[in-house]
Amino acid sequence: MSRSKKIKITGEAAWEQAFSAVDHTPLLESLGITLDDDYLRLALTHRSFANEHGHLPNNERLEFLGDAVLGLTVANKLYELYPSRPESDISKMRASIVSRYGLSDIAREINLGDHILLGRGELVTEGRNKDSILADTTEAIFGALYRQHGFEPARDVILRLFDEKLRTATATGRHQDWKTVLQERLAELKAPTAVYEATSEGPEHSLLYTANVLVGGVSRGTGTGPNKKVAEQEAAREAVKMLHDHPESVAGTA
Repeated sequence: MSRSKKIKITGEAAWEQAFSAVDHTPLLESLGITLDDDYLRLALTHRSFANEHGHLPNNERLEFLGDAVLGLTVANKLYELYPSRPESDISKMRASIVSRYGLSDIAREINLGDHILLGRGELVTEGRNKDSILADTTEAIFGALYRQHGFEPARDVILRLFDEKLRTATATGRHQDWKTVLQERLAELKAPTAVYEATSEGPEHSLLYTANVLVGGVSRGTGTGPNKKVAEQEAAREAVKMLHDHPESVAGTA
C-alpha cells in the first residue's frame, strides 16, 4: 500500500503563501498610497523568514534606502518648522524622531506588526511587537515607496505619518520620555506641574494599568499599559498632544 508523500513547499511558494494569507489593504489605506505586491512583499520580509525559506531576499536593502529618505524628509521639515533653532537642536530633534522608538510608534499606529513576515523563532518571541523589527520594517516600507513612486510621494506619506512628532519635537534627545516633554511644555506655558494618578485591574499575572495626568486639578490625558511607567508615559503623550492643539487651556494657570 503506497503512502502519500508530503509535498514540501518551495521557498518562493512559501513566500507567496505567507504574504497572501494576510489582507494588506488596511495597511495600504493607512499609508494612503498604493504599492505593488512585489515591493510590499519584499518590504515586509524580515531576514528570519527569508533565512528559514531558502535564503530568500529580505527587506534590509529597502530599509537602507528608506532610512535615507526618512532622514532627509524629517531634516527638511524641521528646518522649515523651527527657523530660529540652532543646528544642534534640530539635529537632536531629528535623531529623536527617526529613532527606533519614534519609528516603532508609527508602526504600531498603522498596525504594521500584523503584516510582517517572520521566521518561527521571532514569532514565538513576539517579534511582531519588537521595537527593532517594527522600526526596520517601517524604513523598508519607505524605501519601497521611494522605489515605486519617487521621492515626493514617499516624502508626503512620511510627513503625514510623522506630523504630530514633527510639531511636538523636543531637543532633549529622549524620545520616549513624554513626561519630560510634558513638563517642559508646561513650564513654557507657566502652567502647574503635572500630577499622575494610576490604577490597575485584572489578574495579578496580567495587570492592566490606567494612568491619568492632571494639570491644575484637571485631567489632560489618559493612558494604559502593562505597568505604571508605560501608562504614565502614554498619558503624558496624550497631554502633550492636547497642549499642542489647545495651549490656552493651561497657559498662565500656575
